[in-house]
Amino acid sequence: MNKVIAHHSESNRIYYSSTILALLIWSTSFIATKAAYTTFPPLTLGLSRFIIASIVLGIVLLIKKEHVKVKPKDLATISFSGVLGITLYFSMENIGVSLTTASNAALIVASYPAITSLLEFILYKVKLSKYKICGIALAMIGVYFLTSVGESPGGKNQLIGNLILIGTGFAWAFYTFMTRKVVDKYPPVTLSFYQTVAGSIFFIPLALLEKDSWQAPTTGSFMLLMYLGVFCSVIAFLLYNYGLIKLSPSSSVSLMNLVPIFGVIFSVVLLHETVSWRQIIGGLVVIIGVLMSAHQKST
Repeated sequence: MNKVIAHHSESNRIYYSSTILALLIWSTSFIATKAAYTTFPPLTLGLSRFIIASIVLGIVLLIKKEHVKVKPKDLATISFSGVLGITLYFSMENIGVSLTTASNAALIVASYPAITSLLEFILYKVKLSKYKICGIALAMIGVYFLTSVGESPGGKNQLIGNLILIGTGFAWAFYTFMTRKVVDKYPPVTLSFYQTVAGSIFFIPLALLEKDSWQAPTTGSFMLLMYLGVFCSVIAFLLYNYGLIKLSPSSSVSLMNLVPIFGVIFSVVLLHETVSWRQIIGGLVVIIGVLMSAHQKST
């Protein structure tokens, strides 16, 4: 009996470890993106990252033999969700990260679940409990703290970057709404492959706007690009979905709040960014608000 319990506990640890490893990888994406700007303009980096991700996902599909033919009526929905979740989301995020700090980006992104809940209430009339409403309000107050950068050097650019990142949260929400329509019809890797390919195609004209800024990548920036394309866009996704086999949705949402914490730690250690008390307080308020809005069921 004890051996069975020990085996079950060890098995759960594997799923938790898989999820936490995925979140660790995701939390470094802001730092890798910021560092890759030495040779890659923001939109070109986005296109390059997802071309690599498309190739890797295609290889994964061939290995897993998981490919499922997409119905024509679903192809438009999947393609549009790819434009929202890949092209629009990452073009806005990359521009936002280029203007603000990686630590600010990590903390603002933590508010996206609350933004989604707010839009569900406005657009789909989803009923919210008072507890959940308080959580959304707290998250928004935390974002206000983060976006009020004051008169520090580069403050105006940081403010613009922060506002773009808040707008990115709305793109993420609409991507979520569109994906929900098809998520139960196709295997995760198949769905992600089609979304990534569609998003990459629509990224091309945006990247062409930066052609005057193109330059040969250094070894370092090329390695960062590969890291973003392979690890942040594919491996982390597969690790996270592996963890979902045993972890409840509430556990996964709770663990997602490690992303901004890890993101800030990595931005301080690797990019030597300074984090103000205003950012710390704002980030904590955002995380508490998101936890409240995620854990309380609607009434």
